[in-house]
Amino acid sequence: MPVLSTLIVEDNPSFRGSLKEILGARFPQMAVDEVGSSEEALQKMEKVRPDLMFVDIRLPGQNGLELTRRVRKDDAEVVIVILTNYDLPEFREAAYRYGVNYFFSKSTSSMEEIVTAVELVLRQKGEEGDTRKDPPKIPSLRS
Repeated sequence: MPVLSTLIVEDNPSFRGSLKEILGARFPQMAVDEVGSSEEALQKMEKVRPDLMFVDIRLPGQNGLELTRRVRKDDAEVVIVILTNYDLPEFREAAYRYGVNYFFSKSTSSMEEIVTAVELVLRQKGEEGDTRKDPPKIPSLRS
C-alpha cells in the first residue's frame, strides 16, 4: 500500500510526466496521480485526498494560487508545493499567504531540492504515521 498519495497539477504534459516518472523512480512507495487543470484537481480530490500536491501557478481556468486557497478551505493538512516558472516576489507572498508549504522555481530549483522536500515529508510521515500535521520546514528554500 502506498505510503504517500501525491497529486501533480500541471498543464504541461511533458513536465508533468517527467515529474511523475522521477517521483515514481525515487519513491516507489508513492502513489502519483496527475491532472492538467485546477478543475480536474478538484474533481480528483473528491475521490482521493492527497497527502502532497505539486501545483503550477499558471493553469487553464483557475490558477494554482486560487486552487491552493480552495484546497486550504477544506484541507489544512495537505502539503502543497508550488512548482512554477513564475518566481516573482508577489507570487511567493500570495502563495504563502494562501497556505503553500514550499515554493520552487522550475528554472532555478534543482530536482534534488524538490526530492529533499519529499524526503522530509516522507520522514515525518514515517515518524508520526501521518504527514497531514505540520509539514517539515526547509528554511533555505523559502525566500
